[in-house]
Order: sequence, then C-alpha cells, then structure tokens
Amino acid sequence: MKQIVGYMLIICCIPLLYLISKEICNEIATAQAHEQQIEQAIVLPEIKVQLPITLKDENGKIYSEEYVEWRQPTPLSNIPEMAKNLFLYSEDEEFFNHIGFDLSAIARAFVVNTSEQSVQQGGSTITQQLVRMRYLSEEKTYERKLMELFYSYELEKLYDKETILEMYLNEIYFSNQVYGIGGAATYYFNKPLAELTLAEMAFISAIPNNPSLYDPLKNFDNTKARQERLLDTLAEKGIITAAEATIQKQTPVILDVKEKVQLYPAYSTYVLQELKWLVAHNEGLDVALEQAESEEAKAAIQTKIQAKLQELLQSGIVIHTALDPNKQTHDEQAINSILTKPDLQASAVVIDNATREIKSMYGGKNYEKFDLHRAFQAPRQPGSAFKPLMVYAPYFETTTYSPTSIVSGGAYCIGNFCPKNYGGGVYGNVAISTAFKYSYNTSAVRLLNTVGIDTAFSYIDRFNFQSITEKDHTYASALGGLTYGVTALEMADAYTSFIDGSYIQAHAIRKVTDLQGNKIYSWPTERDLIWSTKTVKYMRSILSDVVSSGTGVGLYTNTGYIGAKTGTTNEFKDFWLAGLTDTETAAVWIGYDTPRSMEALERNQMHFSIFNAITN
Repeated sequence: MKQIVGYMLIICCIPLLYLISKEICNEIATAQAHEQQIEQAIVLPEIKVQLPITLKDENGKIYSEEYVEWRQPTPLSNIPEMAKNLFLYSEDEEFFNHIGFDLSAIARAFVVNTSEQSVQQGGSTITQQLVRMRYLSEEKTYERKLMELFYSYELEKLYDKETILEMYLNEIYFSNQVYGIGGAATYYFNKPLAELTLAEMAFISAIPNNPSLYDPLKNFDNTKARQERLLDTLAEKGIITAAEATIQKQTPVILDVKEKVQLYPAYSTYVLQELKWLVAHNEGLDVALEQAESEEAKAAIQTKIQAKLQELLQSGIVIHTALDPNKQTHDEQAINSILTKPDLQASAVVIDNATREIKSMYGGKNYEKFDLHRAFQAPRQPGSAFKPLMVYAPYFETTTYSPTSIVSGGAYCIGNFCPKNYGGGVYGNVAISTAFKYSYNTSAVRLLNTVGIDTAFSYIDRFNFQSITEKDHTYASALGGLTYGVTALEMADAYTSFIDGSYIQAHAIRKVTDLQGNKIYSWPTERDLIWSTKTVKYMRSILSDVVSSGTGVGLYTNTGYIGAKTGTTNEFKDFWLAGLTDTETAAVWIGYDTPRSMEALERNQMHFSIFNAITN
C-alpha cells in the first residue's frame, strides 16, 4: 500500500517537477540574456548633463544665466570633510569597504521585502545610488536590482572610491531642479559650499533622501527634523560631540534662495545668437555654409553647427561680453521714454570706437527675452542712410574727386529708373558735400553710375549685411532700395569703418571659457582696411556737414566730433539715423512692425532724440 501511495505521489509530482525545471530553464535563459546584455552594455554609457551658461558683463559681473537644472560641479577636494561624512554615515557607512554593493544590507532588505507585495526597501550603497541616477530607472523590481548590482560592480572596477564619491555628491538630487551638493549650497543659501556652517550643510544633506518630503521650500519642518537626525548620527559616530550637535540643531537655518539672473534681455538674447556664429566660425562651418550649393547641404551644415553648439552648452560655459550695464540701462530707459506713441517701435545699437565692441542694444519696446529682436532680426529699408556706404565712400575711394567737386542735382533717369529728390526738387550743379548733406537722390544715382554697381557692391560685401542678395544689384540701392533691407546692428557695424578706414565685425562676446576659466573660443582681432585715409577724411567731413547744416541739424555730442546720415523710406515707413562721435558709433531705426506711414511724426524727430540720448 505504501509503495502504491509512493508511486502515486511520484506521478503527481512529475508535472510539478516539469514546471520547476521549466522555470529553472527560463531563469537560466534570462540569466544568459542578462549576461549578454551586461557584456554589451558593461562599457557604461557616457552621461551628459546640461550645466549652467553664465553671461558676464565688461566688469565680470553675472547678468544672465541659462539653465534648466542648477548645477555647480565641485571637485571632491573642495567638498568639506563634514559634508562627506554626512552622506557616508547616513547613506553608506561601509562605502570604502564594499565592492559596489553590500550583501548584508541587501539581505536585510530582502527579509523586509519578503513580507511585502512589491519591493519596498532598497539596501543601496552610494555606488548603487549613483548607478541608479546615471543609468537605470527608479523602478523597484528585482530584475532592475540585479542590473544595478552588475553595474555597481563594474563602476567600482572603472573608478576609485574617491572618484565615485565625487560623482555621487555632484549628481544627487536636491529638489527644485537642483543637482549636486555644490549647486544646493548656492541655490538654498546663495553662497559657496565651503562657506556653509555645519547646520546649513546638514540641512541641505537632509534633502536627497526624499526630495519631495524634504523639499525645504515646501516642507521646511520635515527638512529641519531630518537635519537634526543627521547631526545626531554624526555625534553617535564620534565625528562631533553631543554638545556640538545640540548647538548646531539650535542654530537657526535661514534660507537665501537663489533667483535666476535674467537682466538685460535684449543684450543677452543677441549674445546667445552670436555664440552660435562664433562656434560656426571657429569650427570652419561658416565658410562651409557659404560655399554650400544646395539647400540639403546647407541644412546638413546647420545641423552640425547646432550639434556643436549643444555639446558646448551641455559642458557649462561662461560667456564674457562687452556689455556696459549702466549704459544698457540708461539707453533702454531713455528710448522707452521717447517712444510714447502706441505700437511705435525702435531698434538701436551702440559700438565702442576703440574696441569695436557692442556696448548696448535696444531690441524693441517692452522687449522680453527671445522676442523678435529688431536690432538684428528685423531688416528694414535703410533709405538715404545707406548712401555713405553704397555711393559716396566707394566714389571717393575709386576716383580723384573730393567733397568740393561738382555733381548735378537735376532730373536723371537710367532706363526706366527715374529717382526723385525729396519734395520733387530739381537742382543744378552743386558740390558733392551739398548733395550729400541735403540728400539729393538724383546726385547719388549719378555717382553710383560712375562707380559702377558691381564695384560698389564689392565694398558692401566686405561688411556683414546678411540680407543683401544679388537682386539688390540695381541703381535703386543708391537710395537704400533693397529687397529685404538691413538692421540697426549691420548699419552701426558698417559705419565703424568711418572711424579710421579699418573694419572688423563688431561683437558682443569677448571670449567663451569653460567653468574652470580655460578659453574655448574668441573672435579674431585682425582688421581689414576698407577705406583709404583720404576717403575717411572726406566721409567724416561730409557726415559732419549733415549735422551742422544739413538734414541732421538737431544732433549734438559732448565729444569733439559728430557725423551722421539720416534716412527716410517711401511713404515715411522708416526713419533712420546712423553716425559716429569720437567715442561711439550708433544706428537707430524707428517704425511700426507692420509698416505704415509716419509722416505725422516727421517733425517730432524721435530718432534724433534717441541718437542724442544713446551717444551722450
């Protein structure tokens, strides 16, 4: 009878044994799959985080920051021992002894979790936490936990303990998009980690254990309670005395939360665009873009530029600029006070004559960061303000004539193109200086015809006009009649050639450095000689005449020299002023975003008021 029962039990167990063997096979297959996966992925992927981008003015002071996550990478040598101890004794006391994971801690966690429906307790070492932050999800499953162990073991083979601890302390999350203990110090207390008191260090060290529960901005009392437990732990371990712990627990914790610096949006918006140009130039991609023959090739190069820019931004950089914060503030306030007409807009740029650096920019009334920037993104017809560059300077450069030479101001046609002087005036023979200061259109076209369109544009092409095309190679260009137009930045930039005949593109960026201060990029400093000494002398003379007795009467300067040229487009849709003093070169545009007549505003001469305000 016993044998029969035994056989029956054996027969009944066969399906069970089959199921067990099947599960064992599945586990072996899973293990082999994991092994293959680990062998392929054991070279831990490169981790990229975007570090803050900081913009500094001419005095080295921060005026703008760009970041989604606030980080301040800090070498382990600069992290106080007390800060290290706070994490070592609260998170992983055996850190320097284990191989990446702690079997006793895992066993304790397993015992607890066997009574639960899902994994609840971790038993994770600092290395495991780092692996989880870098490479894995926060999902609490045994499969993910197994991968975590393999990765942790591999990480310990790749790096020494000090490096792992440094990575950990720089990557742990401190709530409110703050990562790393250095970032937490500057964010919550607005000072470097090394300057924190022990009470403050313990306070921020309380956050990562549960960033939501211990968010000091929402749950200050929770954070303070854990801070006190951490201080007690240090006392228990003999790092500090019980008396010291009591003193630190009683020390008030006063937060000084960092506010994102976002000053001078018109200037900083431009700087970030110039950064893209700077990267393209230094990588030789700007030349490649110019030489690209198809739209597909141009798109591919633009993709390369953007990829290089993103790589740079992720590394964390400091952009040192020429911004004069006092002047930027003054110019913005002055222009805003002048633009009292609803919807009337303006753009303006001021360049330092000595350095050829952009000192201030006005992108539009009530400008907000990344809005349409009228100073460099909104080309408009320049009218007669284009004549000095397109006609008169090339004329003096290519002939032996002078401002006293004679030109006709009478009616003139080239083919079907018959320009008219302002008000329909018809003039006889006049000095070139007279034709210039009163802005006779027929005289300008006559002079351009003498120079030749191609010759004139050979000079224009040496500047940085981005919107001028082959379609603009017509006689209408003598009067600023262009397909798309120019910007205030481009005009001020080109007018700097009348300082001394030399030209280098004006820039806002002085240099770009990494977070350690090493220079990554800067602009070339060599200048191109555009105009001869003779041409510069003649141009400065006739530009000065415009102010003293021509269309620019009303402009003034506190320096010894001022020269300028006005510009008004058809139907009074744009008013321009471009010129220079002994110290600065500037260009001003006013108009409506949707062009319409400003004839009623002509007598107000608001562009004159703006020019005077920003150059004095």
